[in-house]
Amino acid sequence: MGEGNRLRDYRGKRDFGRTGEPEGGHTAPSGAEEPRFVVQIHDASTLHFDFRLQVADVLKSWSVPRGPSADPGDKRLAVPTEDHPLEYEEFEGVIPRDEYGGGTVIVWDRGTYEPLSHDRRGRPVDFAESLEHGHARFRLSGSKLHGEYALTRFRGGRDGDDEEAWLLVKTVGKGARGHGTPDPRRARSARTGRTLGQVAADAGEGSGE
Repeated sequence: MGEGNRLRDYRGKRDFGRTGEPEGGHTAPSGAEEPRFVVQIHDASTLHFDFRLQVADVLKSWSVPRGPSADPGDKRLAVPTEDHPLEYEEFEGVIPRDEYGGGTVIVWDRGTYEPLSHDRRGRPVDFAESLEHGHARFRLSGSKLHGEYALTRFRGGRDGDDEEAWLLVKTVGKGARGHGTPDPRRARSARTGRTLGQVAADAGEGSGE
């Protein structure tokens, strides 16, 4: 499936004449580059974290209400959302209130990740395939998040009637360290150093409000 089809839901929900969110390009990344990840804090109708992993030419995305945790004992609910364009890794700003997802967004963390999924014989499994099967392991290398994590689907799926839901869990292993989930209103952007409140204030000043 090409990028255009993958981003159909994303583009269909947004008016790019009003929102500053990227519409998305049309060039797939070089296969030699490490895949990227980004975690954004999104102060929309509910305050939550958005966890995104680059898979091929899009960012596979999950809404994580309580955010990712560095504690292997924490199991964090992760609800899939529509695929986002790779350019969304850089997005930070205020989505207009009457637009889809209206609210303030900051880039809390970003970096690269290493796929770790294997079959029962220890052979590497394609990362997109491991997500399709409902369990994927990976090692994050970000400015705040480090170490091995797993995403596991526990409800719904391609043939299920229930809303699909996953768990995002830090696994015990090499590099099992990192910051805990911060107070989202005090957390600072890994890109600009700003808080949600500062981004919102800057946007207001820029619009003359």
